[in-house]
Amino acid sequence: MPVCLITQPIHPIGAERMRAAGIEVRHSTATSELERIAEVRDVDAVIVREGLSAAVIDAAPRLAVISNHGTGTDKIAVAHAHTCGIPVVSTPAANVRAVAEHTMMLMLAVARGAVLADAATRRSDWRHRYTVPMHSLSGKTLGIVGFGRTGQIVAQMARAGFDMHVVVWSPRVDENEVTAHGAQRVETLHALLEMSDVVSLHRPLRPDTRHTIDAGALAAMKPGAILLNTSRGGLIDEPALVDALRAGKLFGAGLDVFEREPLPVTSPLAGLPNVVLSPHQAGSTQEALADTASQCAAQIIDVLAGRQPDHMLDPSVWGRRRHGTVQRAMEVQA
Repeated sequence: MPVCLITQPIHPIGAERMRAAGIEVRHSTATSELERIAEVRDVDAVIVREGLSAAVIDAAPRLAVISNHGTGTDKIAVAHAHTCGIPVVSTPAANVRAVAEHTMMLMLAVARGAVLADAATRRSDWRHRYTVPMHSLSGKTLGIVGFGRTGQIVAQMARAGFDMHVVVWSPRVDENEVTAHGAQRVETLHALLEMSDVVSLHRPLRPDTRHTIDAGALAAMKPGAILLNTSRGGLIDEPALVDALRAGKLFGAGLDVFEREPLPVTSPLAGLPNVVLSPHQAGSTQEALADTASQCAAQIIDVLAGRQPDHMLDPSVWGRRRHGTVQRAMEVQA
C-alpha cells in the first residue's frame, strides 16, 4: 500500500479521498528536520504547507510526488526534487478567491482602523471616534503589483464593490489583459506607487522579486497611502517598512505574510498601532481549505496511478519521473 505523509494539518477531505483510493495516510508529528527525515523514509507522497528541504527529499527513496498545499513553492527545494525525478504539484486556483477576500478585509481594516476601534469599544472609550482618523475607499486608486488570478479578482472586487480606480504594474502581463479587467496598465512600479492610495502585492517570491518594496519604493509612495501584502513576506523590506510607518509616511499596512514566519513577538511590526496583522491565513477559509486538500489528494492519486496530474510545476519531469516499487504496483492496478 502506498503511503502519503501530511506534514501540516489540512482539511479532512484530502485524507478521505486518498484512503478511498487505497493510500495509507499518515500525519506528521515531527518538530525538527531530523524527525521529519525519519518520517519520510518509507513514504511515496508528501503534502506540504510549509516547505520541504533537499535533505528531507534525499531521505525518501520511494518519494514519487510532492503536493504543495497552495500556490507558493519558494520554501520547497523544487529544483532538487525535479533533479531527482520527483514531480512537484500545486493548487494554483483553489484558494485565490479566499486570498482576494482577505486582501479586501485588510484594506478595510486598515482604512477604518478596525483593530484600534475594536479595542477602544471594549474599554468603553467612546471618544475614540473623535480622535482617530479613518478613510473611505470609494473613489480612491488601488495599485496592484502582480496581476495573476488573485490580483485580477482583487481588481474586480475593488471596482465593483468600492468604485475604486485600479492601476496595474505586472511586467509579464500585457495591456489587453489588464484593460479586459477594467484596469489601467502602467509602465513602471514607481509610476504605480506615486499614483496609488492603496498598494496591494500579488507577486510570487523569486530572486528578482525579493524586496520589490524597498526603501526607495516606500519613498515613492503617496503620503498617507496603505500597503497590503497577502502574497509573500519577502516582497517587502520589513525594516524599511517599519521606518516608513513610524515616520508617518504611510497611513498603515495590512500584512498576512512576513519575511520570517511565525512573526517573532519581538518584531517591531507587532508593536505598531497602524498595522493590521494576520498569521498567513488569507487562503484558509473552510471552503478554500477543502478545495485545496481535495486537489492535493487528487493529484497524488493521479501520479501514483501513472496519470499525469493537472498542475505540475515542470511538466517535463513527467517523462523522467521516479518509479518506486509500490508506485509500479499501483500503476499496474490502475
